Amino acid sequence: MDLPNFKKHLIEKTGLTVEAYMQVEPHIKVRQVAKGEFLLKQGSVCAHSFFVEEGLLRFYALNEEGKENILQFATEHWIVSDRGSVYFKEPSTYYIDAFEDTVVVLMDEAFISEVSKISLDFRQRNERLLQNHIRHLYKRISLLLGASARVRYLDFIKMYPDIMLRVPQWMIASYLGITPESLSRVRKALAKENFNPH
Repeated sequence: MDLPNFKKHLIEKTGLTVEAYMQVEPHIKVRQVAKGEFLLKQGSVCAHSFFVEEGLLRFYALNEEGKENILQFATEHWIVSDRGSVYFKEPSTYYIDAFEDTVVVLMDEAFISEVSKISLDFRQRNERLLQNHIRHLYKRISLLLGASARVRYLDFIKMYPDIMLRVPQWMIASYLGITPESLSRVRKALAKENFNPH
């Protein structure tokens, strides 16, 4: 299967040459995930990071009432995983499912080891990507704890510019940690200011 997005990711973000990518190709595992299908369920150990070649995944937890708290969306070029479960081999408390028919590249420790043999600086660059992901998580926590619904929404648009028409409003509200009614008020206020999110 042709994987233009994953190829671009490895070449641009991790410094692989085109020749090195051709060596990596035999080790790439791809999975097609139907809409509604789970890649991870609470209680299972997460064995992979998932690169989204095409489609849309969501990463979420359920609270005591069974309500979803969405932590991350992953569209094309994004990577999603329960890194704690992967690293510590502990059962996950999260879910990852497909909101659209999705094609993912499965990345596990064996894959990373193989790529590291082919490209000596791959692991270091991959580590940098991980640190950048952690930096974004800290920012997200800070926004959830202290920012207004308006500021959270504006940050969401910047983070996910292509997702507004792909998911229902209640999911965006869940990600923002606000009610759908609050999100509706923010959107109406911005519309009055002639704000265009696209």
